[in-house]
Parts: sequence; structure tokens; C-alpha cells
Amino acid sequence: MAMRRVTVPWGAGFVVAVLSLFAERCRADGGAPNLAERVIWAVNAGGEAHTDVHGINFKKDPLEGKVGKASDYGMRLPILRSSPEDQILYQTERYNEDTFGYEVPIREEGDYILVMKYAEVYFAQSQQKVFDVRLNGHVVVKDLDIFERVGHSTAHDEIVPFSIRKGKLSVQNEVSTFNGKLTVEFVKGYYDNPKVCALYVMKGTLEDVPKLQPHPGLEKREEEEEEEEDGEGGEEGGKKSASAVPKHRVQSGPRTPNPYAADNSSLMFPILVAFGVFIPTLFCLCRL
Repeated sequence: MAMRRVTVPWGAGFVVAVLSLFAERCRADGGAPNLAERVIWAVNAGGEAHTDVHGINFKKDPLEGKVGKASDYGMRLPILRSSPEDQILYQTERYNEDTFGYEVPIREEGDYILVMKYAEVYFAQSQQKVFDVRLNGHVVVKDLDIFERVGHSTAHDEIVPFSIRKGKLSVQNEVSTFNGKLTVEFVKGYYDNPKVCALYVMKGTLEDVPKLQPHPGLEKREEEEEEEEDGEGGEEGGKKSASAVPKHRVQSGPRTPNPYAADNSSLMFPILVAFGVFIPTLFCLCRL
């Protein structure tokens, strides 16, 4: 049986191709929701409403006039690692002289991510502001020292994954009863007051969270550690020295000099006293 050749007009073929591409695009877009749609709650702490470059709508701080104090001190500083459009999320903040927090209603089960945004815009050394973060009573961030993590006026995100299933909250291998409200608390410590610049809760996993821009200090530190490991591998069998800095640790800034390192006053004091006694005695002997 002879094959019959069918010729499709050029215009009809073009239409079919366009329709096929449109159908594929619709199927692709009709899959998982985009990032902004996954965010169930977002607040710009201490600031006004803001929509970031990812389409996340941060609401005005609901604690305004109720708890703590709002500060825009960081508005005078450029924030490293953050896009220019979203620096406002790190330039304003809410702090309190005691523990404070936010309540986030969650009605659906699933995997979630809590993202908290920080930048140290006031203190210029570590151990000046240190605090914990609790999630429904679970300590999920311990001894947060923003300056020690990334330095001054630099964006830093704390990311905490958790899940809610069958009335239970699971976070960092701990489980507790969940009553429909997620309580995020910033716990007062020994060093200054707890704070937060912005925060949001989204459905998803760690891979879904937008990453901050690379930190130059972190990249340099990793390169130096790799060179040190290569150099020590043959001499000490790959063992790290006790004074080696842990990997992924960011320099907190210039090392503060020890004010007593070059102070020899304690050694000079007995000598000065001896001279003070010897000279008058010698003068008296000469007059005799």
C-alpha cells in the first residue's frame, strides 16, 4: 500500500508549534507555587510594609506602639550582602529590654521554614549584643552574636526548618504539642537587648530559601583554610592544629588589642620606688 504524503500549510504548522509551547509553559507554571505564594506570614520589624525582589510582601510591624522600640538607625548605613532594593529589611529593627516575640497562625500541616533577618548596625565588636531565639519554647538559635557571625552592617539570615504534623511541632530533633500558633521569641541575655530586623515563615525546604550575596570574608577564610589543610596534610598526616579556626566561621572584624599586652608599669614600679628612696638618702649622706 503506497504511503500518502500530507502537506501541512506553513501557517497552520506555525500555529501548532506556538500552541504546543504555550501548553508546555502552562503545565510548567501550573506546578509548584512560586516563592511569594509559599510565604504565609512576613513582617518588616520596626519598619513599614515592603515588597522585596522575590515578591514577598512584608507587612508593617504589628508590634508598633505595643512592645519594644522601633529603630531606623541603620538607615544611614549601606548593608553588605543585600540587594539595594531590600536593604530596608536590614536597616530597620525592633528591640526590647526584655524577651519579646511574634505569633504566627499556621492552619495547615507540612514542612516550613522560619527566616529571620539581622544586621548589626550599632556595635563595632563582638560580645556586645548576644541573645537566643525560641520557637514555641524550643531554643533554635543559641547565643546569637551578629557581629561575630558577619561583622558590622552586613546582612545575616538565620534559617530554621520545622514541620507540623498530627498536632505536633518538630524542630531540631525536639517535639511538642502545636495549638495552631507559632511563637517566635527573642530572648533577653546578659549582653544588651534582643532584636530582629525582619522575619517570615514559608512552606518548603531549605533549598527554597533565597540566598544572600556571597560574603567576601567568608570566601577568603575558606580559601586560606583549604591552603592550610593542603600544607599540613603531608607533615602531620592531615591533623588540624588545636588553634585552627573552624570552617565556615566568618571573621568578626579586626582583633581587639590587649590593653595590658605592652603595659610594663607593674615591673617598673619597684624600680621607681627604689630610686625615689635612694636619691634623697644619697643627698643627705653627701651633706654630712
